Amino acid sequence: MKVPLLLRIALLIVATTGFYTYVGQMVPQKEVQPPQETALKTDMTSAEMAKVGREIMEGKGLCLTCHTIGKTGALRFPDLAGVDTRAGSRVAGLNDVEYFAQSMYEPTAFIVPGFPPAMPPINKPPIGLTDQEILCVIAYLQSLGGTPTVTLQTKHHYNSGAAAPAGAPAPGAAPAPSGAPASIPKGTPQ
Repeated sequence: MKVPLLLRIALLIVATTGFYTYVGQMVPQKEVQPPQETALKTDMTSAEMAKVGREIMEGKGLCLTCHTIGKTGALRFPDLAGVDTRAGSRVAGLNDVEYFAQSMYEPTAFIVPGFPPAMPPINKPPIGLTDQEILCVIAYLQSLGGTPTVTLQTKHHYNSGAAAPAGAPAPGAAPAPSGAPASIPKGTPQ
């Protein structure tokens, strides 16, 4: 008995579709959820900011997609273990906060030798972190080799810190309580 060509083609199509359907069902399925929004309180401590910064790096910031913390071998981007100990001396004239800010807002300004210039600015889409979220990430990065010093009031070059008005608190300084007199720096005429 000879099977007609069209029937053989139809059977081949059905068998191939069935096979790939079966194989497709064996692949584990992962449901991807949109990143959770992080509620930032205005009175967070630096340690609380560091904890939130870690969550942002794992989730919305997508940082740990390319960066590692404490791993060796072939790395896509620089390992972040102990990064705070290197940050203050990586670029002349920048302290650790300014260096971290530059690395996130303008990542191609300084490229770590041996790595590609492929990091996107994280304050713009598709990542789109806010200035406060970036300060939390900086707090976490400071905790990787040091003690976090930033607060949500910390100013740097990329969040209006470059042109801070006279009498503004110093970077990292806590604001004066409302109604309390502002402290006057030593040597300032009264």
